[in-house]
Amino acid sequence: MESDLDFEECIKDSPFFRLNLEQFETDVTLLETQVEKVMKLCSKMVEAGQAYNAANQLFLAGLAEFSMYHKKDNIITICLNQFNQGLKEMVNFHTMLFDQTQRAINHQLTNLFTQFVPQLAETRREFVRIGEDLETAALKNAQISRHKASDAERASHLLLATRKCYQHFALDYCLQLNTFKTQQKIDILNSVFSYFHAQFTFFHQGFDLLRDLEPTMKNMASQLAQLSTECAAKKKDLENSHLLVQQRDASGEPIISPCPGNDDIIQGYLFKRSRRKSKTWKRCWFSIKDNQLIYRKTHKEEPLVLFEDLRLCAVKALDHIDRRFCFELLSVQKACVLQTDSDRLHQMWISAVQGSIDLAYRDRVEAQQPQPKDLPQPLSGGDPQPGPPSARAPALGVALGGPGNQRCCDCGEEEPRWASVNLGITMCIECSGIHRSLGVHLSKVRSLTLDSWESEQLKLLCVLGNDVINRIYECRCPEEGRVKPNPDSPRTEKEMWIREKYVQKRFVPNTRSDGTQGGKAEAGRSLYQAALLGDLVAMAAALAQGVEVNRSIAEEEGRTALIGAARGGSLLACEFLLQNGANVNHRDLRGRGALHSAATAGHTGQVCLLLKRGANQYAVDESGQDPLAIAVETAHADIVTLLRMARMNEEMRDSEGFFGSIGDDETFQDIFRDFSDMASHDPDRLTRRRFSRGGEEEEEGGGGRGGKMDLLYTPEPSTRTFSTPLNPPLEGSVRTFAIPLNPPLEGSGLLYAPEPSTKTSSTPLTLH
Repeated sequence: MESDLDFEECIKDSPFFRLNLEQFETDVTLLETQVEKVMKLCSKMVEAGQAYNAANQLFLAGLAEFSMYHKKDNIITICLNQFNQGLKEMVNFHTMLFDQTQRAINHQLTNLFTQFVPQLAETRREFVRIGEDLETAALKNAQISRHKASDAERASHLLLATRKCYQHFALDYCLQLNTFKTQQKIDILNSVFSYFHAQFTFFHQGFDLLRDLEPTMKNMASQLAQLSTECAAKKKDLENSHLLVQQRDASGEPIISPCPGNDDIIQGYLFKRSRRKSKTWKRCWFSIKDNQLIYRKTHKEEPLVLFEDLRLCAVKALDHIDRRFCFELLSVQKACVLQTDSDRLHQMWISAVQGSIDLAYRDRVEAQQPQPKDLPQPLSGGDPQPGPPSARAPALGVALGGPGNQRCCDCGEEEPRWASVNLGITMCIECSGIHRSLGVHLSKVRSLTLDSWESEQLKLLCVLGNDVINRIYECRCPEEGRVKPNPDSPRTEKEMWIREKYVQKRFVPNTRSDGTQGGKAEAGRSLYQAALLGDLVAMAAALAQGVEVNRSIAEEEGRTALIGAARGGSLLACEFLLQNGANVNHRDLRGRGALHSAATAGHTGQVCLLLKRGANQYAVDESGQDPLAIAVETAHADIVTLLRMARMNEEMRDSEGFFGSIGDDETFQDIFRDFSDMASHDPDRLTRRRFSRGGEEEEEGGGGRGGKMDLLYTPEPSTRTFSTPLNPPLEGSVRTFAIPLNPPLEGSGLLYAPEPSTKTSSTPLTLH
């Protein structure tokens, strides 16, 4: 411990006292310099902290604006708002820390020096002045002669008084120095302790804040993981959709067909000639809707009606002007000249305008006719009645005929108008929006009143339905103590229920959830056997329990469930698997896919369905046979016809080149539509048959595969007849097929019978 100035030595004014006094004064000066430096650094630190707080507040304001950008996404909005609130609290804690630091360091140290240092300086000046007086008095006293008694007495008295005064000032100066030396230790230590106490309070408050936010952070972490999974799935869906559209539509030709759910008959870009300046043309977006021709000059402007009523207009092609591909619309009041980009588009627009005019008149006549009171009955569990598409029940009536489909599958609201194709359920509009957010890999949502439905898709809703799916996906609700939401429940509750039900599959029986390779293999075999037997309920249960839809079965030569469904002959099983992501072109160990199996088994409906879903008919198996070769070898006329027509359609599109037509040939579409209708509504008409050399029909399994074979379609009324040789050719083989006229007359259809000759006027089609 450092020693203080000795008061006795102060009275003596010894050299030792003078040395200690000088050391004390040096220490005070050095301490004052260091304290001033610490105070300046503290001020800079506080200023930097205040600047940090200001920048942090600006950052939080920007973060709040950023959360407003994602206000439609509840998860992101909630996360950003909660974190923003927590960061605001941290900024407040920082502000309190800097204020306490300012008071702890600057204020206390400033008080120390304002209280002691000025007084020390004043006392030191007096101490020095009295010391100098003492030196002067001592010098005078020493210089007076002893013969001058009175002067010597006065000098002695002056020296005594000056020394006494010096001693008092010296004692006071020493007391102040010793007091300052003691007090500065207390004040400096107290200042540093106050600063650390402020730091302790800051971190303790931050710890309490983060501890309170810990449950929210865990919840956000789980939501972030789920969101990452959904984003990855969505990115995959976007890539698949991008690839599909790129392969299907990115051919350089304009897309003039309207989107599903759009009321436009035709739409696309046309050049419009100005009525005032005949040489001025402007490219605009045109569409036909509600018997009106509408156009937009730019995407920012509102659509304008060019012709109010197309029934009062006439359309004609313009071949006498210099520009190509022009046509003119005429009405009583005005005329307008339009130009397309190609001759095909030119014909399509003229046909669309004429068709719109005809449709408007036909709708007007039908509106004046009395409507029938009896509506068609929806599909029941029995066999559907055959009939033309116009006589079938609407999609809504058919879908609501399924078990439990009269109420929403997830909340129980009455009269649902939406459905999930791959799940086979109906739902209300609010639940349909939640299903859409799950992604098409989990639920493919379509409208029962606005979208078009195929027969197989409607049958899925009838065979499965809400009751069957709920028995699978809500089996363990009583065990979990979960209560199903009702129609009046808030959307957040419904969304949580739907995600637990279909994404997490929390209530599905976990009989196949062991996750081992043996368990997965057994589950895959169960799905394959269910597909082979056409058991949709067992298939739905297997997929709900997590079975991979494209899993290969080693015991079945690497076949998938879709190949098993094609072998088993269930059209609905194939449709169900395709809707749930089955790979239509997967091949087994023998190189055979679903299309090979359907052609081998003679299942015409499956062949038609697989071709529509993009099956590769050029793939060959280990023996070098493609599906067409298999169909020719098994002498199945219907399948040969479908595969031939599909190849001819592709070759026609390829031959038309880059500027060819978009989509399939109308004849090809009509034939496939008729085959699909027969496969769905009258499968007995597609019963497999073979033909003998003489053209007579044989029973299944009889006759040979070689020799002459005539595959002929006998034309019925209102049909066109074509004849074409089979390729690869069989000796003397000829194929004649009848194509129904559009619109079909009563009784028209496709019938197949051996024909002795082709005396009818037929047009040969060369197939390569």
